Amino acid sequence: MLADPCSTPSPLDLLQRVYGYAAFRDAQGEIIDHVIAGGDAFVLMPTGGGKSLCYQIPALCRKGVGIVISPLIALMQDQVEALRQLGVRAAAVNSSAPWQEVLWAQEAMKQGEIDLVYVAPERLLTEEFLALLEQTEIALFAIDEAHCVSQWGHDFRPHYTQLAMLAERFPNVPRLALTATADAPTRKDIIERLRLQNGREFVRGFDRPNIHYRIEVKHNPRQQLQRFLDSHKDESGIVYCLSRKEVESTAEWLQGLGYHALAYHAGMAADERAGNQQRFLREDAVIMVATIAFGMGIDKPDVRFVAHMNIPKNIEAYYQETGRAGRDGLPSEAMMLYGMQDSAQLRQFIESSEAPEAQKRIEHQKLNALLGLCEAACCRRQILLSYFGDRSEPCGNCDTCANPPETFDGTIAAQKALSCVYRTGQRFGVAYLIDVLLGKSNERMEKFGHQNVSTFGIGGEHGKEEWMSIFRQLVAQNLLAVDVTGHGGLSLTPEGIAFLKSRAPLRLRAYTGKSTTRRKEARRSGPSFATEADQALYAMLRAVRLDLAKAQAVPPYVIFHDKTLQEMALRKPHDMESFAAISGVGEAKRKRYGEAFLNAIAAHEAA
Repeated sequence: MLADPCSTPSPLDLLQRVYGYAAFRDAQGEIIDHVIAGGDAFVLMPTGGGKSLCYQIPALCRKGVGIVISPLIALMQDQVEALRQLGVRAAAVNSSAPWQEVLWAQEAMKQGEIDLVYVAPERLLTEEFLALLEQTEIALFAIDEAHCVSQWGHDFRPHYTQLAMLAERFPNVPRLALTATADAPTRKDIIERLRLQNGREFVRGFDRPNIHYRIEVKHNPRQQLQRFLDSHKDESGIVYCLSRKEVESTAEWLQGLGYHALAYHAGMAADERAGNQQRFLREDAVIMVATIAFGMGIDKPDVRFVAHMNIPKNIEAYYQETGRAGRDGLPSEAMMLYGMQDSAQLRQFIESSEAPEAQKRIEHQKLNALLGLCEAACCRRQILLSYFGDRSEPCGNCDTCANPPETFDGTIAAQKALSCVYRTGQRFGVAYLIDVLLGKSNERMEKFGHQNVSTFGIGGEHGKEEWMSIFRQLVAQNLLAVDVTGHGGLSLTPEGIAFLKSRAPLRLRAYTGKSTTRRKEARRSGPSFATEADQALYAMLRAVRLDLAKAQAVPPYVIFHDKTLQEMALRKPHDMESFAAISGVGEAKRKRYGEAFLNAIAAHEAA
């Protein structure tokens, strides 16, 4: 039992005693206080920013059971085990849980003898489970991966939209929707669909400063991937491929090179797929080669790299997938290879889908924004954050900051493009605007009289593909905005209007059809140490952790994160008091594991 049920622990006391952290980060404390007081909330916080504490601690402070709605049954048990390691009473109620445990959890819910219960939306929405909730004192509802609610998001799931009924059926229970990935239209959609309009909105940035972003034009993908992996020896990572066939062939090729690579895609047998996922979560130095069927909710904190062999379908997906690297805050790397054939294939997927035409237009414009990120000459992070309405200075931790690409003076080209948008009424898409610039009249253009505007035919110095690149970069630099929820028309932003008035110089990435980036000396991600002795101690502590994890059949990271082991290796605690001072060492873990790690440190120091 976590604590005396008659007592009401303070949030900070729980943070320090249970989780082993000295202080809340960013808005965590404010969100927690708001929910404890009974308020609803929408929480957007970057992956690794500590979203789970925003519902776990209120659930421990409020009377009743915290109900966590999660889309992935396969990962619930690891989340539950991580809580149990902290001394928190938690359970998962789903079809894969042993029936005896489900019965125990359901009875514990009614008796108020459990702190947190994880459940999939499909299970929660059954009349049987709703009836159980009616008999249970509920502390809160936490809707995790809330972007699944939105039709504008990258993972729309109809069952999630039905969760609005919680507001009617349990009007006095606070509800939180949490995600790491949602642009402005998606956030608005989530709040409306879950009826959170009367709650507070906490948007705390998207930046993942520990991730090094890198994008290359695809020319020899396997050679490029092998060169990338050279700096990630003995590290865990994910390689995303577009097709099942490519997943299998890439995994086999990596195995031939000596990598511990596993495959994952929806066409595999369920038990094989689940077994590979479990190995990825519970073993070190595993590379998962996968389609996008793999990854949502992955809690493994020591994923050191994510590589995309093809472009994802939009920036939200790219941000979500790369965000699976470096959840522990240690240096990590994301590489993406892109080619025009990938773009064509994704557009074909969009057109062949059964989605309404309005949704197809949205998907095309989101893909255009991603291509703008790929072709940008300025800081990748600035563009990525700008897409979500966030800002940053040039980061110094992406390929375009480290190795500025070939550029050209795009001032005149940008002025022509922006003027063309303005002269045609700020409501047409890129293809139409390029036809105007190239002087290609057609029946539609004559209908609007745009063969008579001053920008008709003034862009002959660039070809169609060059103009496509220019327009994507202008969108990426926020000089033009895409009407994502409309017909994809372009309009001038305030920054674009200011640019036209000031005629300030502007450099753009030159369109060559080839990669303009060059890789500097291989950089190694993950923890680094000043001395070989500290590095050796860190390796010893990882071995101790792995043995403890194997003995309990749990992932190593639920024992301690790499970041905690790194601090142990640097500070070398010598007794239980100094061991408890290590970040991430709570009361339960100190009692359970302190002796094993202190003995390892003492043995290393004596050697």
